[in-house]
Amino acid sequence: MEAVNTSLRCFNKAHVSELFEDDNLETVTSKEQKKLESTVQEMFCSKFQDQVLPRPVLLREQHSLFLMKAIHHLPDSSESLDVSRCWLCHWVLHSLNLLEQPLPASTVSDVCQFLARCQSPTGGFGGGPGQQAHLAATYAAVNALCTIGTEEAYNVIDREKLLHFLCSLKQPDGSFALHEGGEIDVRGVYCAASVASLTNIITATLFEDSINWVVRCQTWEGGLAGIPGLEAHGGYTFCGLGALVILKHEYLLDLKAMLRWAVCRQMRFEGGFQGRCNKLVDGCYSFWMSSVLAMLHHALIKQGDAELSRPNWVFDTRALQEYLLFCCQSPDGGLLDKPGKPKDFYHTCYCLSGLSIAQHFKGLDTQETVVLGDDGNKLAQNHPVYNVCPERVARALDYFGKLPIPEQRENGPTFHI
Repeated sequence: MEAVNTSLRCFNKAHVSELFEDDNLETVTSKEQKKLESTVQEMFCSKFQDQVLPRPVLLREQHSLFLMKAIHHLPDSSESLDVSRCWLCHWVLHSLNLLEQPLPASTVSDVCQFLARCQSPTGGFGGGPGQQAHLAATYAAVNALCTIGTEEAYNVIDREKLLHFLCSLKQPDGSFALHEGGEIDVRGVYCAASVASLTNIITATLFEDSINWVVRCQTWEGGLAGIPGLEAHGGYTFCGLGALVILKHEYLLDLKAMLRWAVCRQMRFEGGFQGRCNKLVDGCYSFWMSSVLAMLHHALIKQGDAELSRPNWVFDTRALQEYLLFCCQSPDGGLLDKPGKPKDFYHTCYCLSGLSIAQHFKGLDTQETVVLGDDGNKLAQNHPVYNVCPERVARALDYFGKLPIPEQRENGPTFHI
């Protein structure tokens, strides 16, 4: 009989001391937290039988099959995602890339042709063919095309019209609307900065005042809100910090305050991340928050903070891997938010993306990896800023970097809200 190995935090007896205590002041959220922790504890215990330590295993083949089926046919449950078809391409293609699952050349070409039909005559991409151009869908489509990384994929993007589209969404205060007449929040600046940098269409004035607007989104907590004055949120913090990293002005944020806020988002018992204070753990924040911490790690080291030369001081990469591998995998493929929730392509992508960040956190500087389980669990490395594998980012930057930046049409049609 194999001896009990306590190197896995979730099977160590001391782990129960991390269970939530409500100090005899029960609330709706405290009840939900305790209920979830009980479910997670049951999942850990169900895997630990006969004093034999279960080995964390990434269900690579099952996840690959789940994703490959989605390339050609989506389940009826995805009918409501008609406006998210570019997102589905990004989620599925990036997940397969992380799993190092190649696609046939004919399939790749089919995806390129489909995304070309999603491109609007006004520049940018809609959620599907014939739909209104949307900045978030444009980000997803450009990421998907960069993940494919072929000349056919790159040639889908009309860079001149794309720049014109971004200019039309730019607001006087530096923010970006997500579509014509649409909502304004920090996602807009990030999506614009991401696609503009990858395709080499950043002009001298495209992001004028955008940096200051993002800085104003930082709250007293340390994280970033969707717009100035609201609550800090993990997804918005990723978008704002990512935008400033791309624009090379992340140092204008209070990085230490953001670090304090971000490290507190990792849940003590579950090991995964929540997106806001007083919320439950959610698998997708495995990417949003681990990427924030990876970007902060780099930014603070750049500022000369020697303490951060020890990456695992920033967050517990092993605990995050435990949560994802033991609690977020569907046995028949696909990953999920938390135990009891259904699998979907969104959570499959962001759980795998976060798992990769956790595995390669040291590798960002030293090429070392900390992979829970055997080498079969190891994913391809993920870029914490773009959520595209680094070699695909480098390939896109090299390809588009050789092309001239289109002329910004200052007198073109614009709108403001």
